[in-house]
Amino acid sequence: MQPQLKPMRGLDLKQDELFSYTTLEQRIPSDHPLRPLRKLVDTVLASMDQDFDGLYSTRGRASIAPERLLRASLLQVIYTVRSERQLVEQIDFNLLFRWFVGLSMDEPVWDHSTFSQNRDRLFNQEVARLFFQRIKSLEQWPGYASDEHFSVDGTLIDAWASHKSFVRKDGGEPPKDGTRNPYADFKGEKRSNATHRSKTDPEARLARKNKGDASRLAHMAHTMIEHRSGLIVDVECTEFNGHAEVEAALAMLERTAKPGSTVGADKNYDQQAFVQGARKLKVTPHVAQKAKSSAIDGRTTRHEGYTTSLKIRKRIEEGFGWLKTVGGLRKTKLIGRAKLSAQLLLGFSVYNLIRLGSLSGWWRGSHV
Repeated sequence: MQPQLKPMRGLDLKQDELFSYTTLEQRIPSDHPLRPLRKLVDTVLASMDQDFDGLYSTRGRASIAPERLLRASLLQVIYTVRSERQLVEQIDFNLLFRWFVGLSMDEPVWDHSTFSQNRDRLFNQEVARLFFQRIKSLEQWPGYASDEHFSVDGTLIDAWASHKSFVRKDGGEPPKDGTRNPYADFKGEKRSNATHRSKTDPEARLARKNKGDASRLAHMAHTMIEHRSGLIVDVECTEFNGHAEVEAALAMLERTAKPGSTVGADKNYDQQAFVQGARKLKVTPHVAQKAKSSAIDGRTTRHEGYTTSLKIRKRIEEGFGWLKTVGGLRKTKLIGRAKLSAQLLLGFSVYNLIRLGSLSGWWRGSHV
């Protein structure tokens, strides 16, 4: 009689191991795309060391390292984590997040409220723009970015405010009926930015993209891309006022474009204010022509470069699409344009880093 064979089934042991002999560095695959990304981020942060020193007092308790705060904020954008509470929770048990931020295996994670307070104090608009600019100083940047051909455009970012908070400036109050979400009827009521203002976010403006679109409280985000690889070279955040796109575009051109450059844009920019402003900066405006009363003529449209600019300028929508889906900024969760501007700069910084990764082959594991 043959002995009965036991199935080679592993045991479901419940006892926890007291020690781990694998380091956090060993748990992250050598070809993981976050490895080269962290090297670039660390290079940028090292160049900002003196700038960080100027933000802190020489007295008092030591704060959370600004480098860790910024790496954590980058992870929030990359992985579309919708809140600081969830981000801190992920960092606590996700070994990949711990490694990227710079925490050890057993190091405690800060509270979500501490993270929010330190981030709001540290990552203001100036610091976020500095980080954005330092990415353009990386040695990889010149190989993929053009310094002669650009495009500009703007988009609406929904504000963290409801229509019920949009009340009259002369003393109107939000609707109240004793419930948390009171009923409000705006039918027949004329509401405009001249007479009304949001009590939740006073800097938000009632806006819509076109005549057939619904109005909502929003801010405006503006970007300028270069034409070689579609990288974002400049960012602005303004209120919606009917002429903000032209003013923001000219401001970005003055900061970034050199004389002799070209700038592509849609029909909304086909107006004398933009065309003359660009030419004053010695930048050739390649804007899509309106059917009537165009601000440009055959002297501009006859060139082959004009047609090329109109084709490539549409790539600027890729950055907006990424920001609103992956970056989580279809609707901002912050109040005020200053905080939103910092958030935009951080989001587009991540976009540029990921774009550089795609161009360099990081995501295929060819660069480790």
